[in-house]
Amino acid sequence: MSAISLSARRGRRLPRGGTVLKHLILAAVAVVIAFPFYWMLTTALKSFFEATLFPPTLFPAEAHPENFAQAWAAAPWARYFTNTVIIVAVVTAGEITTAVLAAYAFARMRFRGKQLIFMLFLATLMIPSEATLIPNFVLVTKYLRWSNTLQAQIVPFLASAFSIFLLRQHFLSIPNELADAARIDGAGHLRFLRSIVLPLSVPVLVTVALIQGIGVWDSFLWPLLVTSSDSVRPIQVGMSQFRTEFGAQYHLEMAAATFVIAPIVLVFLVAQRHLIQGFARPGLRG
Repeated sequence: MSAISLSARRGRRLPRGGTVLKHLILAAVAVVIAFPFYWMLTTALKSFFEATLFPPTLFPAEAHPENFAQAWAAAPWARYFTNTVIIVAVVTAGEITTAVLAAYAFARMRFRGKQLIFMLFLATLMIPSEATLIPNFVLVTKYLRWSNTLQAQIVPFLASAFSIFLLRQHFLSIPNELADAARIDGAGHLRFLRSIVLPLSVPVLVTVALIQGIGVWDSFLWPLLVTSSDSVRPIQVGMSQFRTEFGAQYHLEMAAATFVIAPIVLVFLVAQRHLIQGFARPGLRG
């Protein structure tokens, strides 16, 4: 055996047993996670009788893509999607604005009681949302008279303690030398925030926007309480109404669930790189 071939064989290392086992476990977990989506899509393509068979079939005997059109025509989905997009866009933009300003103040500005106020913000994360549900409902419906409106689904969610915490941790990781250089050039807090901090914080901002946007898209209990008509109902409440009327028709229910989930899946697939970077960068500086 020549020295060249020997060195080539040595350069190609065989995978170790632990690495193979790790990949097998990850593949098994991926299958378990993906299987509900596969089941939803295949059931949406089945006929009514095949969708109710027991034991169920793993593959549809005959594809029925018309189920999606039938499910779409059975409810005012265009209105539900429009309401949800408006709510998600306004809430996400408003929450990003308040979180950026508050996080910058906690990270880069000095004022009396800063640590105490920040601890109070973090303490609100330990309060379950169910504990504030009734007081918020009374405030919105009785005093503000926002029952069955879009603003009732928008205004209470324009600020988030978690988003403030996440952005503050990232702002603390930005080198102080950049702030000193900006100060020498005559830049104030607002210019430093706009010109230096925000461009360096794109992954974290995308992470906050994704978390907030997905949370608003999936919200159900609060919109169910404050809405009473299809004109202002979001997508999840609309899906609940659809299930009440067509719950026995599993193929239509799965078709509706498919186009309700599809936008979130697409957004996540596009922005997953920024999402991972956003969680990796902030660190744990205090």
